[in-house]
Amino acid sequence: MSSRSLDRRAVLALAAKSALVASAAGVAGFAQAAGVTLLNVSYDVARELYKEINPAFQRAWKKASGEDITVNQSHGGSTKQARSVIDGLAADVVTMNQASDIDAIATIGKLIPVDWAKRLPNNSAPTTSVTVILVRKGNPKKITDWPDLAKPGTSVVIPNPKITGNGRYTYVAAWGSVLKAGGTPAQARELVQKIFANVPVFDGGGRAATTTFAQRNIGDALCTFESEVNLIKAEFGDQFDVVYPKSTILAENPVAVIDKVVDKKGTRNQAEAYLKFLYSDEAQEIAAKHQIRPRSAALLKKYAKDFPPVTTFTIDEYFGGWSRALTEHFADGAIYDQIIAKR
Repeated sequence: MSSRSLDRRAVLALAAKSALVASAAGVAGFAQAAGVTLLNVSYDVARELYKEINPAFQRAWKKASGEDITVNQSHGGSTKQARSVIDGLAADVVTMNQASDIDAIATIGKLIPVDWAKRLPNNSAPTTSVTVILVRKGNPKKITDWPDLAKPGTSVVIPNPKITGNGRYTYVAAWGSVLKAGGTPAQARELVQKIFANVPVFDGGGRAATTTFAQRNIGDALCTFESEVNLIKAEFGDQFDVVYPKSTILAENPVAVIDKVVDKKGTRNQAEAYLKFLYSDEAQEIAAKHQIRPRSAALLKKYAKDFPPVTTFTIDEYFGGWSRALTEHFADGAIYDQIIAKR
């Protein structure tokens, strides 16, 4: 073989090696520029809230650590979202609207400790909301309380309680309102059965139910979270009135880091900082602007016009907690299925 051929091979080998080094450096540089990415798996109607929270956290994290960070979102019915995480969706954090969905990630998925709620203040729930009733402008059906939704000829839009926290909160709000007023479980069941007999369609998420009511013009009333009211009016115009029932459920919005994911990815510090940021004054104010009730007493007072006083009860008060409520009311063959079977 000629020396000229050897020289040519050496040049080609050197060029290939140089290209490989340059490529590796480019990938490393891209990874460094891209920074860390978190995935927040959340419930259906929290999209707009986190669209504003995420950039605020990115700025705060950059200032504190010098690191760029990206936060991606996944939204859907809360129980479906929890199931996705259990089945392998690599969530760094979950931000849900009821504790039972995070409990399932702990007990079924074995991805977090069962005492996850003790990690952050207020049982790891930085915000709350309440379930309200949205009606057509002028309230033509004269709906003022839960029993009005049970009247014949009244159509009520409620997302599916089997797969959505929004739907379950509506169910327990109506049921608990009877007990709060001194009624019996039998009377509560009768009211809920009549209300759910008036539901024309069970959507798979709170946002889908909003579309059914506001865009497709189906139903006389929509049961939803208080935080949805201003969003619906902003998107569809001032065509609706909000009704606060005599009593309703306090909906807590719990959050958790998914240990097995963040430890595998190396994102624990960032994920924990993200959830702690939700308790900050900046994030609490963002929540208040989205009509989600902050834990901060000062901000609740500041935004009092958006959060009228309402008599509330908790899931623990009348249902013994979410785990018991799920077993007695929402498990296969339990009370909810019995009610639906009689529709």
